[in-house]
Amino acid sequence: MLNLSQNLKLIQKLSPQQIQLIKLLEIPTMELEQRIKREIEENPVLEEGGDDHDEEPANSEPDYDMDRNDSDSKDQADNDSDQSLDSDISDNYMEESYDDKIGEYTPDDYYDDDEIPNYKLNANNYSDDDDDNKTEIPYTAASSLHETLLSQLGLGILNEDEQLLAEYIIGNIDDDGYLRRPLESIVDDLAFNAKIETNEKELQKLLVIIQDFDPAGVGARDLQECLKIQIVKKYRNGQGNKLALKTAYRILNDYFEEFTKKHYQKILSKIDIDPDTMKQAVDEIMHLNPKPGSIYANALAKNSQHIIPDFILEDKDGEPIVHLNSKNVPELRVNKTYSDMMEQMQKKKGDSKDKDTLAFVKSKMDSAKWFIEAIRQRQNTLLATMEAIVRFQSEYFVDGNETKLKPMILKDIAERTGYDISTISRVANSKYIQTHFGIFPLKFFFSEAMKTENGDEVSTREIKKILKECIDGENKNRPLTDEKLAQILQKRGYQIARRTVAKYREQMNILVARLRKKL
Repeated sequence: MLNLSQNLKLIQKLSPQQIQLIKLLEIPTMELEQRIKREIEENPVLEEGGDDHDEEPANSEPDYDMDRNDSDSKDQADNDSDQSLDSDISDNYMEESYDDKIGEYTPDDYYDDDEIPNYKLNANNYSDDDDDNKTEIPYTAASSLHETLLSQLGLGILNEDEQLLAEYIIGNIDDDGYLRRPLESIVDDLAFNAKIETNEKELQKLLVIIQDFDPAGVGARDLQECLKIQIVKKYRNGQGNKLALKTAYRILNDYFEEFTKKHYQKILSKIDIDPDTMKQAVDEIMHLNPKPGSIYANALAKNSQHIIPDFILEDKDGEPIVHLNSKNVPELRVNKTYSDMMEQMQKKKGDSKDKDTLAFVKSKMDSAKWFIEAIRQRQNTLLATMEAIVRFQSEYFVDGNETKLKPMILKDIAERTGYDISTISRVANSKYIQTHFGIFPLKFFFSEAMKTENGDEVSTREIKKILKECIDGENKNRPLTDEKLAQILQKRGYQIARRTVAKYREQMNILVARLRKKL
């Protein structure tokens, strides 16, 4: 039996324009430029240009032209010895051959073999002075690690079968320069996938040849082997103090675990050397590259990565002024030819074909106006949000002193602008601001609060800055423990527990005291 019934439902739906605005808010300036170009290609009614010579018909909807500089809108829209020992190194580690590259590396490169933070491997290619008169330095096209290894392989004397096997080994070397797959597995792969019969001994001989290529350390199976390869190559090339290099090799070969834990006294008690030689040996190891393939990844990144700030902050007579970076964002307007066509078709009664044409033009016209309005709202929202951040952190934006950063969360800016927290989150995501003291992501300015013994609220960034200053100035022979750091902060009026100090230290990628110890 069928029953008819009526139900009332309250459903919240987003209009196409709102959905478009949400998507546009999330993308940075570089992607916005591409998004606008794509929209112009897809919609013939939309075109670049200002509103000086083309106006909308009097009876049409309000003008939606996008102003390039939104700072003119209402209140700016509210916004890192002897022959015997010589032969020992060669005999004990016959497969190594190497070269010294790259600058100094910090100790934590050797203790965390899983991942090195991006800031240690990526170059910052953006200049603070982005004016039109400044000439950019052109970069040559960079080769990848695998291309470089294959080119060096071509210089050797290998038969056809050996060449094929060596290329397969190179193909299994990762971007860090390591061969992380066991030779046994590669033998199986060759047998099942390429129908090539070989054995580990033959692959080992070819790996020795590859490990002699540049960059030094490439083709190693683990961090210990990588560092040993580089030390041997430096020794053979006469780079550095021979006694220090021999000692460094012995430390890596026989006392690697003690070295990673910085148990230097334990190593000294087992090796008959003086502390000065030990210090030189450790220094040699610290100058090695734990990820030899990273130099090629950096070269490729240099050619492809470029930060374009979404905002530009200028200091005018001590007053911070925010502008949107709209240099690469074109002004938009509705094509007058199409608007005139639609006006004429609306005045006369046409056949069904005219109605279809009118419907098509009207849909494209509406889409163009929606897009222009969404761009305008995006610019206004971004500017209003950034201006609210600058007003909130006004003391910081004078000279960039991190200790002047106030605790600030998304809710604080949402309340000041009248926008929803989700909107502020979208604005802060993937956006950058260029200031007179550097370029920063918007997320940098948000931090939690912590109370002092006087009841004042301070930013956790201020705590982290003080922690870093204490650690930078500590005696490296006796580094400060987390407990000592907590006591120092408590004496300065910051009520903080040891476990909180440990959490902030880990967030700043700073090692524990034991691993910060130096000879």
